[in-house]
Amino acid sequence: MGRIGNLELPNRLVRSATAEHMADGNGRPRPELKRLYRELAAGGVGLIITGHMYVHPSGRAHAEMTGIYSDELTPSLAELVDAVHREGGQIAVQINHGGMRCKDTVSETLAPSAVDAPSLSQPAREMTPDEIDLLIDAYAQAARRAKEAGFDAVQVHAAHGYLISQFLSPFVNRRSDEWGGDIDGRMRFLRAVCQAVREKVGPDYPMFIKLGMLDDVEGGLTPHESVQVVAALEQMGLDAIEISGAIGGGARNLNVRAGIVSGIDEAYFRPMAREAQAVTRLPIMLVGGLRSREVMEEVLSSGDAAFISISRPLICEPDLPNRMRLGQQEESSCISANYCWPETLGEGIGCRCPTVKPL
Repeated sequence: MGRIGNLELPNRLVRSATAEHMADGNGRPRPELKRLYRELAAGGVGLIITGHMYVHPSGRAHAEMTGIYSDELTPSLAELVDAVHREGGQIAVQINHGGMRCKDTVSETLAPSAVDAPSLSQPAREMTPDEIDLLIDAYAQAARRAKEAGFDAVQVHAAHGYLISQFLSPFVNRRSDEWGGDIDGRMRFLRAVCQAVREKVGPDYPMFIKLGMLDDVEGGLTPHESVQVVAALEQMGLDAIEISGAIGGGARNLNVRAGIVSGIDEAYFRPMAREAQAVTRLPIMLVGGLRSREVMEEVLSSGDAAFISISRPLICEPDLPNRMRLGQQEESSCISANYCWPETLGEGIGCRCPTVKPL
């Protein structure tokens, strides 16, 4: 059993968000997304976190991204919730804006400051104060839609180099007004988003965050500054924290690492989770290469995290939680080769690795 705010979960396994690529050109979920969530719920995971949904058309990060930017989408989103609830599962929606990471889906990309980098599809323009206010409200309205659609919780995406992550990062946020400067100023956008969301969903609706604590670029966000963010999250009205990475850019993939072949490779964000746990009373969700029951149970028993978040193993085996619970399997057969994401439109996520680990 576990608890996030007033949300009671049957176990401590969480499906961490991933981009499913299962929506049409307007962000409306296709039938296969409903089937995916139904399979995950039937497979025994304690909480499903949806793939990131864009809160405003300017924040559509990629093609086939699910939207939550319009009331017209609420009935379709409610169908996803109903599919999960019919299987006895629970589901949270992850709300996001791509910022500078939008890829060929918007006419121009926005960021806290004007920025260009080899990893971007086009240079990003600095946001105006009016645009900042507009997007704060967009997050809040998206959270309102999530509650109206029946989602059990909402997760604010502040990791992986998307918009809130960009505001926190000194590599991107070089503003000299109240939205930039030191870490307290760079945290202002996150504070405003959380306050606006809380006002829309009320005091009791579970709200948590995916926080990137480390940029993999020179001059980026460091764990030292991120700990200050973590220490402020409870005051912002959040109920839990999922620890992850922020802006990538190095030779390795900071957030989705390949080649998890043994226990020593697992839980690669665990050191940051320990630092976070030291400064907050909020429950920590640990994501990052967790594959084996032995490591998962050791993380939980150590107190380094209260929940285990996994994503790629559930792409490979949606019923992995049930198989572990029944003693049929001790580790995922996922080989972390990162062939999960589609190369062409219409495919959606799926396990496409050439082989799997023998059981």
